[in-house]
Amino acid sequence: MTDFTDLDAVAKLPRIGSLALSPDGTRLVATTAELAPDGKSWQSALWEVDPAGARPARRLTRAAKGESSPVFTPDGSVLFVSSRANAEAKPGDDKETSALWLLPPAGEARQVYAPAGGVAGVSVARDAGTLLVTTAALHGAAVGDEDKERRKAREDAGVTAILHESYPVRYWDHDLGPDRPRIVVAPAITGEERVTDVVELTRDIPHPVSGGVVSPDGHWVVYEVSEEISAAYGRRDLLRVVRADGTGDRELAGDRSLGDGPVYSYSNAVFLPDSSGVIAIRGLESTEQDCPRYDLVLITLADGAVRPLTADFPDWAEDPAVSPDGRVVYFLANRDGRRPVWRLDLASGEITRLTGEGHYGGLRVAADGSALYALRDSIAHPPQPVRLDPVATEQDPAFLPAPGVVESLPGTLTEVSTTVADGRTVRAWLAVPAGASDSSPAPLVLWVHGGPMMSWNGWSWRWNPWLLVARGYAILMPDPALSTGYGRDMVQAGWGSWGGAPYTDLMAITDVTVERPDIDEGRTAAMGGSFGGYMANWIATQTDRFDAIVTHASLWNLDAFTGTTDSSYYWMREMTDPLRSTERILANSPHLRVGDITTPMLVIHGDKDYRVPVGEGIRLYFDLVRHGVPAKFLYYPTENHWILTPGNSKVWYETVLAFLAEHVLGEKWDRPALI
Repeated sequence: MTDFTDLDAVAKLPRIGSLALSPDGTRLVATTAELAPDGKSWQSALWEVDPAGARPARRLTRAAKGESSPVFTPDGSVLFVSSRANAEAKPGDDKETSALWLLPPAGEARQVYAPAGGVAGVSVARDAGTLLVTTAALHGAAVGDEDKERRKAREDAGVTAILHESYPVRYWDHDLGPDRPRIVVAPAITGEERVTDVVELTRDIPHPVSGGVVSPDGHWVVYEVSEEISAAYGRRDLLRVVRADGTGDRELAGDRSLGDGPVYSYSNAVFLPDSSGVIAIRGLESTEQDCPRYDLVLITLADGAVRPLTADFPDWAEDPAVSPDGRVVYFLANRDGRRPVWRLDLASGEITRLTGEGHYGGLRVAADGSALYALRDSIAHPPQPVRLDPVATEQDPAFLPAPGVVESLPGTLTEVSTTVADGRTVRAWLAVPAGASDSSPAPLVLWVHGGPMMSWNGWSWRWNPWLLVARGYAILMPDPALSTGYGRDMVQAGWGSWGGAPYTDLMAITDVTVERPDIDEGRTAAMGGSFGGYMANWIATQTDRFDAIVTHASLWNLDAFTGTTDSSYYWMREMTDPLRSTERILANSPHLRVGDITTPMLVIHGDKDYRVPVGEGIRLYFDLVRHGVPAKFLYYPTENHWILTPGNSKVWYETVLAFLAEHVLGEKWDRPALI
C-alpha cells in the first residue's frame, strides 16, 4: 500500500509511459520510469507485458541513461532510443547523444544508428521493415559526416550563437536551432546489420513539426511541415508525402488557397493497411471569434482528396489507429471527465463508444484485429496496460500485470455538477479524504486545470490531488468553460473571455461543493498551473472568499506575455494583436487589478519556462509585494513549465503544503528544510 503522506514513497512508484505491440501480437513492451539510485532523476527502462495477462511483467533493459520510444520490427526485434554507452564505439566516437538501438528477440541490445544530431524518433514500415528516423543537422549540412564536421568546428570555435530567419525561436523549454529536424529513411535491418546508407528526405524543406510515418509497404513517407501564412497570422501545419527514395515530394492535404475561408492544419497521420492513404487530424484553426476544432479525415495518397470522418461528432478526435482490414478507425476523445476509446466504421460512418470509465492513451491494434491494447488511467489510478474487445461497448478492460499499481487511496472520488446561467452543465471531480463527515468537515482546495482546452480526466504525477487528500484536504477539480469533452459550445463560452465564464463557472461549482456537510466552507484555498495559474490570479482579483492562493507558471500581464511566449501567434488569434486592439487583453489581464488582491499568494515559476516566461512570475511577485499582499515566491532556476526532477518536485509539494497549512489550517509557517 502506498502512503500518500510520504512524498519519498510516492516518488518511488514506477511510472508507465508508452506501449509497443509486436507484429504477431504476442509481445507488449512498455516504457517505465523509476527513481534513479541517486534519487536525483528518473530512469526509464523497457518492460515486457504479457498481452494475455497471465504472466507478470519482466524488465528487458537496464541502462543509467534509460530507454524510450520502443517500436517493433517485422521480425520481432525492438528498436528504441537511448543515450546509453556503446561498448563497441571507437575511442572518442561515443558521444552522450541519443542513438537508435535494437534489441533482438534473443540476445543483447546493440547500437544501430548514431547520427551526430541524435535520434528524436523512429517509425517502422509494418510489412517492409523500412526505417524512418527523425534526427537533426546544422543549417545547410547533410546528415552524416558533413554535419558531424560542422558541429566539431562550431564547438572548437566556442560558438553558441543561433541565427534565426523564421519564427518561432524556442519551444517549451529549449531553443530551436542551431540545428534543424531532418527525416531520413533506411532499409530494414536484420541480423547484425547497422544503419549505414540513409536517404535524407527533408534537407531543403521547411523543418518537420513532429517527424513522420512510413507506409506499411515501405514506399511512402508522410511528414509534417510548418508553413508560414503571413506575418500577421503565423504558421499552420501541413502534411507532405514523398517516396522513400526521396523523389516526388509534394503537399498531400488541402487547398493552398486561403482567401477568406477557413484555415486548416493537418497532423498525426497514420497509414491505411494497404498504403493507399492516411487517417489524420484536421484542425480548423482558431480566430478571434471562434475556438478551434479538430476532426478525423481520410486523405487519399493518389490525389490528396480529403474525406471528413467526424464532422458531426461533438468532441475533438485524437490519436487514430486503424484496424488491420482498413475498415475501422479507433480513436480517443474527451467526454464528461473521461477519455474513452471510440470505434468509427468507415463504410457507415457510425461511431460507437467502446469504454466507460477511464482515461485512455497509447492505443494499439492487434495484427489480427482480435484485440486493442492501451494505457488506462484515471483520477484514481496511474496508467496501466489493458486489453479491450474491439467491438464491445461501454466495456471495462482486462488489466494486465505491470509495475506501478496503486492498491489504495487515502480518500474517495465522486462527482459534483451544477447548471450555470446560460444553461450549460459544469461538472467536477471531488476527492474527499477518509474520515471527512458532518462532524469533521474537510477544508477545500479548488484546483484549476491548465490548457485551457483540457479536462480533469486522468492521473497526474505533477498535480496529484491524493498527496493533499492524505493530509485531510478535499480537492475540487472542475471543468469550466474552455474545457474539452463537453462539445464545442463549452469551449466557445470562454473563448476570448478567460475572466468571464471560466471564472463564474468555477465559483458556481465551488458554491455547490461547499454546501456538502463534509466540506468546511470556512477553510478554502484555490490553486492552479499555467491557465490554472492564470485563473488563480484572476480569482485573487475578484474575490476574497479563499484563505490562500497558489499560482504556478501563471499568466499575469497579458500584454507582455503576448510577445514573449513561445507561441505568440496562437495566443493572438484568440486575444487579438495588442498593436491592433487592446480591448480584449485589458479586459482579461489580472495585473491591472492587483490593487484588489488581499488573499495571501504563493507564486511558483521555473526559469526555463518558455511557454509562460519567468518574467510573468517575477512581475506578479513584485506587484504583490509592492501592494502589501502577503506573498512568497518559489523560484526554480533549472526547471521549466513543469517541475520535473524528484528533489525539486518534493520541495514543491512541501512548500505548497506548508503554505496551505499556514493560511487554511492556521498552523505556524514551517519552511521546508532544503530551501
